Amino acid sequence: TKFNHINRLQLIARPPQLVMEGYNWSHDMNVVTIFSAPNYCYRCGNQAAIMVVDEHMDKKFLQFDPAPRRGEPHITRRTPEYFL
Repeated sequence: TKFNHINRLQLIARPPQLVMEGYNWSHDMNVVTIFSAPNYCYRCGNQAAIMVVDEHMDKKFLQFDPAPRRGEPHITRRTPEYFL
């Protein structure tokens, strides 16, 4: 919050870190991570998201469910091995 105040920022929106819900708030909702690749590498089962900001600076997120690659089984949502 101090960084945002000093730099006259209301929000920091940052990519590209995998977050399972497609977006994740941190630092008292002053920073949001947005990940826009559903089912990353066809193996993570994560959602993707985009952030929509209107003329009043109100924010909402559109989330997209993962889709399997054609001909491959559906991947259930799971924590990638490198996070374990």
